[in-house]
Amino acid sequence: MSEPHSQKLSFLEKAAYSGGDAAANFVFMTMILFQLNFYTDVFGLTANAAAAILLAPRLWDAFFDPVMGILADRTATRWGKFRPWVLWTSVPWAVVMILAYTTPRGWGMGAMIAYATITNGLLMTLYSMNNMPYSALGGVMTGDLDERTRLNSYRFVAVNVAQFVVGGFTLPLVAKFAEGSDKQHGWQMTMTLWAGLCLVLFVITFLFTRERIRPVQQQNASPKRDFLDLLKNSPWRVMAVMTLVHFAILSFRGGALYNYYHHYADKTAMYDFVARLGLTGGAGSGGGLLDTLGYLVHPDKSNAADVFNSIINMVGTATTIVVILLSPPLSRRFGKKAVAAAGFGAASLGTLAFYVLGPADVVGMLALTIVIAVCYAPTIPLVWAIFADVADYSEWTLGRRFTGTVFATIGFALKSGLALGSASFLWIMSGFFQYDTKLPAAPEAVAGYRFTSGIVVGVLFAICTGLLLAYQLDKGTTLRMAEELAKRRAAALPEGAGS
Repeated sequence: MSEPHSQKLSFLEKAAYSGGDAAANFVFMTMILFQLNFYTDVFGLTANAAAAILLAPRLWDAFFDPVMGILADRTATRWGKFRPWVLWTSVPWAVVMILAYTTPRGWGMGAMIAYATITNGLLMTLYSMNNMPYSALGGVMTGDLDERTRLNSYRFVAVNVAQFVVGGFTLPLVAKFAEGSDKQHGWQMTMTLWAGLCLVLFVITFLFTRERIRPVQQQNASPKRDFLDLLKNSPWRVMAVMTLVHFAILSFRGGALYNYYHHYADKTAMYDFVARLGLTGGAGSGGGLLDTLGYLVHPDKSNAADVFNSIINMVGTATTIVVILLSPPLSRRFGKKAVAAAGFGAASLGTLAFYVLGPADVVGMLALTIVIAVCYAPTIPLVWAIFADVADYSEWTLGRRFTGTVFATIGFALKSGLALGSASFLWIMSGFFQYDTKLPAAPEAVAGYRFTSGIVVGVLFAICTGLLLAYQLDKGTTLRMAEELAKRRAAALPEGAGS
């Protein structure tokens, strides 16, 4: 198939593509924000068992990603290489998503651990089979650098809308569906709702997107050659390490902040803050929709942390949605590398400041959340646009394009980071702060939540900053690379194609 000259994307296609990652984030953000505490507080596992269940399936998923990349690069259908996988995995995804957050009744601990391991492993495998080809799809929809940045901006606005919903409404919906104290039922019903949304969004992504970039010539290289050639790609090496650290931050920070708000932050201060917003409930409160969603704070303050945590998540995500729109103009002005490095560096400083906040300083917690979101938001679409540049770099220097393999190996680093982040939080808490899931508010553990949320996460953000500074593809290089590749692709078109 020929590559059309015009690679501008319609609003519909950008929106449809964005829906696929919005769907993925109903799993991803639930995993980042709540999965660790779901296993310990609802499912009933020990910290060590939960760490093993979080680590093993995610590491398997990480190793599966390169296999998935090989399969996707060698998929040939009338719909393209990558789009079909989004459709094929949509129904199994929805089913396993529900099962992974269903708690069996009356099972022994060994059977429970096996069930959690299998369902989480299946969910992570389906995540790879869906999201790795989806990510690669963004690299072949257009070769226009500005259009790629705009596409990823749309994508991450949609992602952050999904994160707003997940972060803001998961815990209130769990409480509502629990109908009292049955949180296990609450989680199952909430995830059933999210799974239905995922299914619809995946189908929309498949129907309304197109693949436009094709290899200049037929490529019959073996997977071994793909990987050996990838090792010659120095920008890929830097971004693979950066991705591992980056996504370790996300899962580590999710577990740390959940406990920070639930056990370090002062419940009375949180209740008073929420009361000033008019979000207090009780008998006859007349809270309407918010009361129906379980989004009002009880007079006994028992759910103050849940509601405040949800507000924090929603405010941070809403800020991100607004600021993320600045990514395209900032990228055009300064280049993706410079903007991403500056954003990570500023986010590091804001995160370190969390450590100095006192338990009652809930306004400071909210203010720092906004500051960090403003700094970090522009980096989100730019990092993914950088991955497409990394794929271009292989084509530019070697004359061969293997987009699926590039995104799959980046996916390996991503999943490894997620696994190590969650497990490392539990290891640090157990090893240095005497963390016990039965005594989560012990003074030593509370000190650990404060230290990990501020100091550890801040240092990890700083490491990402250093790696981005070492990344070789600056603005000038990417522009020259894109121009030369466009000429090669145009020269390879059959006479009259694309006219």
